[in-house]
Amino acid sequence: MKLGIIGQPGCGKTAVFEALTGQPDDPSQKSENRIGTVAVPDVRVDRLSAMYRPAKTIHAQVAYFLPGLKTRADGRRQDQSYWAGVRESDALIHVVRNFEAFGVEQPRPAHERRALDQELILADLMVVEKRLERLTNDNRRGKKYNPEEFDLLQACRRHLEDEVPIRQFPDLARAPLLRGYALLSAKPVLMLSNNGDDDDALPDLGPVPENDRCLVIKGKLEQELAQMSAAEAADFLSEFGITAAARDRVIRHSYQLLGLISFFTVGEDEVRAWTIAADTSALEAAGVIHTDLMQGFIRAEVIAYDDLMAAGSMAEARKKGSLRLEGKTYPVQDGDILTVRFNI
Repeated sequence: MKLGIIGQPGCGKTAVFEALTGQPDDPSQKSENRIGTVAVPDVRVDRLSAMYRPAKTIHAQVAYFLPGLKTRADGRRQDQSYWAGVRESDALIHVVRNFEAFGVEQPRPAHERRALDQELILADLMVVEKRLERLTNDNRRGKKYNPEEFDLLQACRRHLEDEVPIRQFPDLARAPLLRGYALLSAKPVLMLSNNGDDDDALPDLGPVPENDRCLVIKGKLEQELAQMSAAEAADFLSEFGITAAARDRVIRHSYQLLGLISFFTVGEDEVRAWTIAADTSALEAAGVIHTDLMQGFIRAEVIAYDDLMAAGSMAEARKKGSLRLEGKTYPVQDGDILTVRFNI
């Protein structure tokens, strides 16, 4: 999972990025793209590892991408370059400023939210119009094109011209024929209100699109927290009344936003968490582990994490009949432990 961090100038994107990744503050990288990968905290992985004592324990991974601020000779942002890396993200983390700072105007979260949405819409409109123009020219020259793709692009253009982000139309946003365009306004959004140290309230963000998720973060505090030892961090969280670090909360909301779950594979060699979309079939989950497992799939031996913990071992779980065999179409559930039987 890759999450792109975006926002208006001065909203605290860098502080949020460093809070989520634990990377140290480095002003020299302001113009460079930054990426940080962190392990997804999951106590289930830790307990499975304690049970099996494997050679390797591998948590799921989340990558955060912060685009560098590259400017032209006139000082304006190079938008095409700025958005290029963001387009590769699975979802967007939109940071809005909700803290006061010396020498700048009062925060306007609703205005910032709408202003950045308009930037995404404009960037997408340029992509869509360029593609429609090319398809139209191809048609005039007698070159074949996909009429369904053309119709989908026209629908996108209508919504974008009405200043409505594509993500508000889920079927259109998920259309396979549009996947290659990586439209920015079609991506799911987690809205982060970057609050001051003493402010826990979510501000008025205006009419937020129905499927967007909103969360409060104290960017500067969390940036400091990310640089502390575990013991220092625990004291810090207690002192400021923070129940969970931003990193954990953002990951949890990101999984929910994208409809993702985790399943596990276990053994003496490796205990590992795998990330898949909800309702992924056992066959497709096998393919996530390795293409050979998908090609030679016979059955999946499945046990729920809670059932294994209750039994105390896989041997006891077998005696209790907690393990079951499932076929290709079985929808893998969050917390399932899979052993794939296959033949190549």
